[in-house]
Amino acid sequence: MPEAPPVAEPAMLDEVRAGLLGTPKALSPKFFYDTRGSELFERITELPEYYLTRTERLLLERYAPEWVGDLAPRTLVELGAGSARKTRILLDAMMDTGRAERYLPVDVSSDFLAETARRLSAEYPHLEVLPVRADLAEEFHLSTPQPGPVLYVFLGSTLGNFEPDAAIRLLHSLRGAMRTADRLLLGLDLHKERSELERAYNDVAGITAEFNRNMLRVLNQRLGADFHPDAFRHHAFYNQRERRIEMHLVAEEAQRVSIPGIGVVTFAPGESLRTELSHKYDRAQVERLLAAAGLGVEHWETDRGRYALLLAAPWEVVG
Repeated sequence: MPEAPPVAEPAMLDEVRAGLLGTPKALSPKFFYDTRGSELFERITELPEYYLTRTERLLLERYAPEWVGDLAPRTLVELGAGSARKTRILLDAMMDTGRAERYLPVDVSSDFLAETARRLSAEYPHLEVLPVRADLAEEFHLSTPQPGPVLYVFLGSTLGNFEPDAAIRLLHSLRGAMRTADRLLLGLDLHKERSELERAYNDVAGITAEFNRNMLRVLNQRLGADFHPDAFRHHAFYNQRERRIEMHLVAEEAQRVSIPGIGVVTFAPGESLRTELSHKYDRAQVERLLAAAGLGVEHWETDRGRYALLLAAPWEVVG
C-alpha cells in the first residue's frame, strides 16, 4: 500500500504558497529547522569561519554573570533556544543567586526543543523547564505570567533574520510582556568587512550549503513536495546597500516542483529562492529599533566593535 502523503498545516501551506508564487521567491528561515536542520546549524556554530557563536560566548562569559547577578531573575525565557549550550552560562549565574525557578526555551523545532528540555531538566533538577514551541515570525506571547524578574534572551543575532519592521514588531511584543523589573538580553552582529561576513556564510566544508538545502528537504517532508535539493546551488553574499547577508538557493537548471495544495512551481535556470536575511547593525540602528518598541539600552558591550551583547530595559527605566 503506498504511503499516505503528509497532511500540511494550512498556515504553513499558505505561507509557502505566498513565498514561492511571489516575485522574487522567498521563504522564512524557520523552514530550515527539523531535527536535521537544527543539528546542521549546531555544526555551523563550530566552524572556524563562523565567528558569531564563539564571540558571543566570550562576551557572555565576561559580562552576563554580573548582569544576571544584579537582576537575580527567577525566570529565564530564551527565544530560539536551539541546543541551549550558551544558556548554561546564564543558568549557572541564575543558580548562584539562589532565586532561579524556571526556564522556558522557545523554539520552532519541537523535536530538538524536547531533547534540549530533557537534557537541561537532568542537569538542573531544581529548575522547572517548560519548553514552548512557537513561531517567532508570529506575535510572541506567553499564555501565563512568569515569576519575576524575568530575563528574556535572544542570542545568536537571530533578530537580524527579521526585516526592520518585523524586528520592531517582535521587540514590541516582548516589551508588552515585560514588567518594569524585567530585562531583555540581546546578542547582535555588527558591521564589518565584507570578506569576513561572506566567509562566515560560505564555509569551505560546505556545511552551510547543506543547511541551506535542508529547507527543501523540510518542504518535501512536511508538504509532500518533490524538490531535488542537489539541483540547487547555495549562494550567500553581503548586500552592501541593505547592510545584510542574503542566503539563496539557485536553480542549476529549469525546475518543475509539484506541491500538493499549491500545484506546480517553476524555476528558470539561475532563478533563486531567498532563504535567509541576516542584518548587521551599528549601535545607532539598534537603539532606534529598541526605542520603536519602548525599550532602551541599559548595558552595551562589544568585542572590538565586531559583535554586541546588550541588556535592554523598558524605556521608563532608562529613558
